[in-house]
Amino acid sequence: MSGVEKEWAGDVPGALDGVRVLDLSRLVAGNAVTHLLADHGADVIKVEKPGVGDDLRNWKTEGITTHWKVYCRNKKSVTLNFRAEGAVELFLDLVDTARVLVENFKPGTLEKMGIGPEVLLARNPNLIIIRISGWGQEGMWAHRPGFGSLVEAMSGFAAMNGFADRPPVLPPLALADMIAGLYGAFSAMVAIREIESKGGAGQVIDLTLYEPVLSVLGPIVANYDLTGVVPERTGSLSNQSAPRNVYRCKDGKYVALSASMQAMAERLLRTIGRADLIDDPRFRTNTDRVKNRDILDPIVGAFMAERTQAENLAIFEEAGVTVGAVPDVGEIAEHPYPLDREALVSMPDAQAGRLAMHNVIPRLSGTPGQLRMPAPELGEHNAEIWGGLGKDIGDLTAKGLI
Repeated sequence: MSGVEKEWAGDVPGALDGVRVLDLSRLVAGNAVTHLLADHGADVIKVEKPGVGDDLRNWKTEGITTHWKVYCRNKKSVTLNFRAEGAVELFLDLVDTARVLVENFKPGTLEKMGIGPEVLLARNPNLIIIRISGWGQEGMWAHRPGFGSLVEAMSGFAAMNGFADRPPVLPPLALADMIAGLYGAFSAMVAIREIESKGGAGQVIDLTLYEPVLSVLGPIVANYDLTGVVPERTGSLSNQSAPRNVYRCKDGKYVALSASMQAMAERLLRTIGRADLIDDPRFRTNTDRVKNRDILDPIVGAFMAERTQAENLAIFEEAGVTVGAVPDVGEIAEHPYPLDREALVSMPDAQAGRLAMHNVIPRLSGTPGQLRMPAPELGEHNAEIWGGLGKDIGDLTAKGLI
C-alpha cells in the first residue's frame, strides 16, 4: 500500500466553508487553484460540458483517471451547455451564489459567451474572477497558445535546466500549471481578504502561466543585469554554492548533497577526511568553492563512489552533513517517512478499490483541511446545485441545457 489508509470524511465544514467557487477551467492550472481551495473547505463546483467534461478526465493510467481523481477531489460537478438557449441566464443564477470564478479559456472567450467580467460583476459585484492564460488577457502575446510546456521553455526555465553539453530540458510534470495554481489560490485569498476585512468589491485577477514561472527563477535577470553573462546549464551543480550535486554511489544508487553554508562545507570536508582543504585558498569561501567546483566536486564524488548509498547516508547523517538519498517513485511510495507523516494517503476509489494520493497541505492546527469526498462523476451534482436554485432538472434536461 502506497499511503496510510483513510476514509473520505464526508462534506464536513472547513476554514473556507461558505466560499463557493465556480470552476470553468480545463486541465491542470485552474484545477490546481480550486483543488487547494476545495481541500480547505470551499464549495467548488466544476461547470462542465454535458457528455464531455473537463479534458483532465481523459488523462488515464491503466484506465483510471488519476489526474482527475487527485486534482478534483473535494469538488462537485454540474453540466451546462453554454450553446443552448437560456444557458447564460441559468449560469448567472449560479454566479449570484458564488464568491470566486476560475476560467482558463483563450482570452476573449468569456466575452464572446456573453459572460465577460463586466456582465459577471454587474450581476455579482463581490465576485472574484481568476482568468488564467499563458500570456495574459491583454498585450502582444495574448493571442498565443498558452500551454505550460511553451511557458516552461519561453520563461527561461528550460535553458537553465539540464547539462551544458546537452539540450535544454523541459520538466516531466505540469510545472508551470502547478506554480500558477499556487499563485491563483493565494490571489483568491488576497481578494477575499480585501472584501471581508476592508469592505472592498470583486475584481479580475489576470493570472498568466508565464509570470509565476519567471518569478520562481529568482534573481536570474538581476544577475544578468549585473554581469551581462548568460550562465551555462550546470546539471545538478549550482552557480550559487558548492559543493552541491548528485553523486553516484558504489551500488549504483545516488545521494544528493548541498553544503551551501560555510559551516556545512567545512563539516563535509572533515567528514571525507579532507580537512586540509578548509584553508586551501581555492576552497576557503563559498565564492572560492564555486569558482573551483570543477576541482572540488570530483574529490567529493570519489568519496561517495567508494561507498554504497546506505554507507554514505549513515556516515553523513552521523556527522550532521546535509546529504539525502535520491529515491524513485517506487521507493517514495513505500518509504516510512511519507507514511509516518501521512503525506501519502490511500483513499477508497470506485474503480481502483483504493487510490494513493498526497494529503491536504498545508497543515493548519486549528482548521485543518479534509479529504471530504472523491472527484465527482460528470454532472453528479446537477440535482443538488441546479435544484438548489429552484430549477426543474427534467426541464433543464429536456431543453438540452445540462
